[in-house]
Amino acid sequence: MKNNPRDELPKPDNNFKYKIIKGFLWSQIFLPLNLYLKKQVDVFFSPAHYTPRFCPIPMVVTIHDLSYFYYPEEFLKKDFYQLKNWTKYSVKKARKIIAVSQTTKNDLIKFYQAPKEKIEVIYNGYNNSQKLNSDVILKDIPKLYFLYVGTLQPRKNLNTLLDAFCFLLKERQAYRLIIVGKKGWLWQDIFAKVADLKLNNKVIFMGYLTDNELSFLYKNASIFILPSFYEGFGIPILEAMSFNCPVIASNASSLPEIGGDACLYFNPKNPQELKVKIIELLTNQVLRDELVKKGQNRVKLFSWQRCGEETLKT
Repeated sequence: MKNNPRDELPKPDNNFKYKIIKGFLWSQIFLPLNLYLKKQVDVFFSPAHYTPRFCPIPMVVTIHDLSYFYYPEEFLKKDFYQLKNWTKYSVKKARKIIAVSQTTKNDLIKFYQAPKEKIEVIYNGYNNSQKLNSDVILKDIPKLYFLYVGTLQPRKNLNTLLDAFCFLLKERQAYRLIIVGKKGWLWQDIFAKVADLKLNNKVIFMGYLTDNELSFLYKNASIFILPSFYEGFGIPILEAMSFNCPVIASNASSLPEIGGDACLYFNPKNPQELKVKIIELLTNQVLRDELVKKGQNRVKLFSWQRCGEETLKT
């Protein structure tokens, strides 16, 4: 790692300390052996899918999503094999499993036959403090635009977003679509679709941005749109809400669970429906204000303190 993770973590005290683990052999063999010899650890907690193959103490593991079952083609074969089988082992051996959404819990039961009583749903937190550092100004940004944030890959469903935007331009020619995110699997197809729809002058690809740069776009966007087919949690929804940006999201996977009544939803396979939702939000100020207010309250439900407290109880 270029940066020391300890720089961004709370300072250790008498109750806990940090140890940076490097390498497969260390995490799978030497770490559990070290735990066994010291006999000072009550529980081993893994925050991301994998647990040691051997561990002398009870284990708790967090599972974020099982997107690799729905979209295996987006993963290298070795990564797919590792995710599928190592997660299977973790699900079997862990005393408790933390799922970041009810959607992920349902998938664990569906694909791994995990006992439902073994799984606790504990939502991720959202760090709202970045709002305090949102004084960056981006130049040459259009006044009227819709915003998407996420990786450029098929399961993010940018095709539906682009089709809906194309329909919308017949009625709202002044708007632009800003797409923020790194290039993922088959990103070339997305660029090709923009060209096919003759939207090269209407769609702006920003690539990866810093949090401060992204905050500027959230604050000034007319609408944030997340059209994904699958999300284990959907943190961009909360990011948009924290900057008082109204949200339209697909009604798929965990998005209605995270967005609650603070979003408008649409069928991710229906671009015409998305276009109608956009027009509705552009023309109904009462609805916009209502969603913004609900979004402010919704964000408060997802705190890292609550996540930590519930994780400790597990």
